[in-house]
Amino acid sequence: MYSSSNSSCQNWLAAENILKKYYLSTFYGMEFVFGMFGNITVVFGYLFCLKNWNSSNIYLFNLSISDFAFLCTLPVLIRSYAKENWIYGDVLCIGNRYLLHANLYTSILFLTFISIDRYLLMKYPFREHVLQKKEFAVLISLAVWVLVTLEVLPILPFINSDPTDKDAICKDYASSGNPKYNLIYSLCLTLLGFLLPLSVMCFFYYKMVVFLRMRSRQQVTALPLDKPLRLVVLAVVVFSVLFTPYHIMRNVRIASRLDSWPQGCSQEVIKTLYIVTRPLAFLNSAINPIFYFLMGDHFREMLISKLRQYFKSLTSFRT
Repeated sequence: MYSSSNSSCQNWLAAENILKKYYLSTFYGMEFVFGMFGNITVVFGYLFCLKNWNSSNIYLFNLSISDFAFLCTLPVLIRSYAKENWIYGDVLCIGNRYLLHANLYTSILFLTFISIDRYLLMKYPFREHVLQKKEFAVLISLAVWVLVTLEVLPILPFINSDPTDKDAICKDYASSGNPKYNLIYSLCLTLLGFLLPLSVMCFFYYKMVVFLRMRSRQQVTALPLDKPLRLVVLAVVVFSVLFTPYHIMRNVRIASRLDSWPQGCSQEVIKTLYIVTRPLAFLNSAINPIFYFLMGDHFREMLISKLRQYFKSLTSFRT
């Protein structure tokens, strides 16, 4: 019986090592390629094509900057998982983990404020509400960066707290630090950084549904209001599918490191499942550009028009 249990643990440990080396490096590699292409397109599109900015553009631009900063950290992470060692030192390890979590929670908040802005745009299509002003959006964006930085800063002391592994591996956040204090902080971060913004987004999704139903009863012809509704539904689905498993497994992973946790193969099983959820959560950086094209207030048409002008002028120059 003991031999069978030990063999099972060895199998899970082998699966964990394979996932770290091949799954994480491959998944993060795909996120880097597709995410870089999408976010560079969006950043340059906003900087060189957009003339009249509004609150949605400001939130979306900040979202793209956050994604771009995170994606820049992926090459060293990909190399470390593929080679199974970390050669970049403690500072880069801490910086990588900070940007990774800062991107996660700024993305959530910016998408939440975008959903609020979409609802206000339905009620106030001429953007006369104070919350729709560009100046207010700039202040909100700055506040988001400050708030998320304050939320994520307590993560830093947990990273690489074991001196025996400091020079060999850059531990993930849930595998670092004192699990007793780490679990308390992780639960608070899950509540304030994920569940609260998700609740706000669901609330405004519900408000949009109610608003659309009321307008459909009052108007004979259908109004083009389904676009913001589809966007918020998509955002809620992204939050639920990508972020929920990660936050659950992160807290379970930390809890499994407590002395009170039962001994056995459960720790290896939890570590393996936690590895699976990690790149899924940060997949948002690669798919966030979808939001720009879906709701960037004619951003797609503007970008295509700009590219056509560029290629037309390039063709004329060659001839």
